[in-house]
Amino acid sequence: QVQLVESGGGLVQAGGSLKLSCVVSGSILSIDTMNWYRQAPGKQRELVAAITSDGSTNYGDSVKGRFTISRDDVKKTAYLQMNSLKPEDTAVYYCNADRILFTDEGMGVKGAFDFYGQGTQVTVSS
Repeated sequence: QVQLVESGGGLVQAGGSLKLSCVVSGSILSIDTMNWYRQAPGKQRELVAAITSDGSTNYGDSVKGRFTISRDDVKKTAYLQMNSLKPEDTAVYYCNADRILFTDEGMGVKGAFDFYGQGTQVTVSS
């Protein structure tokens, strides 16, 4: 089976930095676009950043110039470097993959689509 596990969240003061990691586990063949979403209490989930398999990136307007998404396909890990954090960045951050191809014992090649991790809390104090 496939799992996405986020880590790196926590409590930080405004102006500080955090780096989130998302590890994809399983017998992975390929991972397409990886995304970071966030959801604050009472708000809709929003796209923070995305990175394609060839390294092209896209950012939400509210984080441009402050956040950087990257990936290491050997480690099957995506990262989100968050600098100059603001209280409005407080949310649960979720890792997501558009498509993951993997092998499952005796079942051949399978796909997981629009796949999310469990989330990691980021809290920025003023």
